[in-house]
Amino acid sequence: MIINEEFLEIILHDGLLNKAQSKIIEQAYPLNEISQEDANLLILLKGDLALKTQELIVKNYQNMLEFNNKIPKIEVSKKPIIATSTNALHIYCDGACLNNPGKSGSGLAIYNGGEFPLLLHGDYEECGTNNTAELNALYKALLIASEAKSLESIIIFSDSKYSIDCVTKWAYGWKSKSWTKKGGEIKNLEIIKLAHALYEDIKDKIDVQHVKAHCGIEGNELADRMAMLCITSKSKEYKEYSYEHIADVLDFSRG
Repeated sequence: MIINEEFLEIILHDGLLNKAQSKIIEQAYPLNEISQEDANLLILLKGDLALKTQELIVKNYQNMLEFNNKIPKIEVSKKPIIATSTNALHIYCDGACLNNPGKSGSGLAIYNGGEFPLLLHGDYEECGTNNTAELNALYKALLIASEAKSLESIIIFSDSKYSIDCVTKWAYGWKSKSWTKKGGEIKNLEIIKLAHALYEDIKDKIDVQHVKAHCGIEGNELADRMAMLCITSKSKEYKEYSYEHIADVLDFSRG
């Protein structure tokens, strides 16, 4: 979700953020976009709280997310949102992070004309962020797209405007200035360099599109569940998740 004035009114105490809240907000820069879990935590942290109290709230909230393996089922759109042609490849990628920074992972849902999408989870990091998880997922999607042969359409979908813009837009300006920018360091530079170089190689045969998170798009929801599964399984290498019913996967915890 986007951090706007209405949300700030909810989380500010006497017009101020405490230390733990400020740390979460800083991770959202420059797009001011955070996950629903981070939004919930910002609200829980509201107040003039002692540092130890802030740390305890963050720790308890993270433990709750890890313990809660079930969520209410999301209504998935019935519209034909994916191609069924064997000449089309649609890749949904997503990242998730507990506590931000904290345990993170990435997930993908790959549609290539089969009856069910291929689900992958990997790139677990003990101390990652939402942004690194999203960038890792996008990089993996680009790797898969680069290996595809003789396809009429290859589309990568991500709900992270930050990762898309880093790789497909902002990287050009940074690269022209020897990978520097005004105002400070470029965060997550190494993975951005890798993803951008790959994007440059295959950009003529792919399309990278932004999708809204948690709005019932099946591929996005499945990639999200895989990202959360990665955090639970701590899978550093990408692994395929076997399943019989998509509805069962959608019942997993979401990021």
